[in-house]
Amino acid sequence: MPLDIRALPAPADAALLAKLRRVDFPTLGHYLEEGFCAPELQRMAGTERLVGRAVTVRTTATDSTLLHHAAGLVEPGDVVVVDCGGDRRHAPLGEVVANALASRRAAGVVVDGLCTDVDALRALDLPVYAYGRTPLTTKLHGLADGSLCAPVVCGGVPVHPGDLVLGDANGVIVAPAERLAAVIDEALADDAEEPALVARLWQGEPLGSLTGATDTLQRLS
Repeated sequence: MPLDIRALPAPADAALLAKLRRVDFPTLGHYLEEGFCAPELQRMAGTERLVGRAVTVRTTATDSTLLHHAAGLVEPGDVVVVDCGGDRRHAPLGEVVANALASRRAAGVVVDGLCTDVDALRALDLPVYAYGRTPLTTKLHGLADGSLCAPVVCGGVPVHPGDLVLGDANGVIVAPAERLAAVIDEALADDAEEPALVARLWQGEPLGSLTGATDTLQRLS
C-alpha cells in the first residue's frame, strides 16, 4: 500500500477525559462489549493509568520510518497506537522512540507487536503496551508504505485516529469518545456504590442477594 499521511485528529473533550481518569476501567466492562484489546497485549513499562487520544501509525515489518516521523508530531496527552502489520518479530519501539514521545509529553504508546530496551523503558516510566520483548529491531528503510492518522487495527480492535485509549494493569480499551461518553456517568455511579457493597459482603450478606442473582435463579427455576 502507498503512504497515507493525514493530519492529527481533533482534540479530545477535556471533561470526558477527566471522568475517564476517575473511573475504574473494569467497570466499563459491565457496559461495553467491543473495544477490548486482546488480553495478551499487556503493559511492559510504566505504572500510571493510560488515558488519551489515539494517534495511529501503521508500519511495515522492518521499517519504522513513519513512527520516527510521528514521534515528532504528537501532542501532550496523546497515545500512539502502532499497527505493525501483523509482525511479531521486530520491535519498532525502544529507548530512543520512547524518549522522543515522553519529551513531547505523550501519555503512552500501544504497540500491536513487540518492544525492546525494556529496562530503559521502565526507567522512563512511560506506559508501554506490547505483546512482548525482543532485541530484534526495525530499521529506517524509508519504504513507501504505511500510514499516519489513518484507521489501523491493534489488539484485534479497529482504532480510528481520535478514538480514546484506556490502559491499566488489566489491559487496553479503545473506543470512540461518544461511546464512552454514553456510559461514563453510570460507570462512575457504580464505582461510588461499590465500597458499600463490599462492606455488606464482609458483614455476611450473600453476594447473590445483594445483586439480585439469587432472586433471578429462583424465578428461573
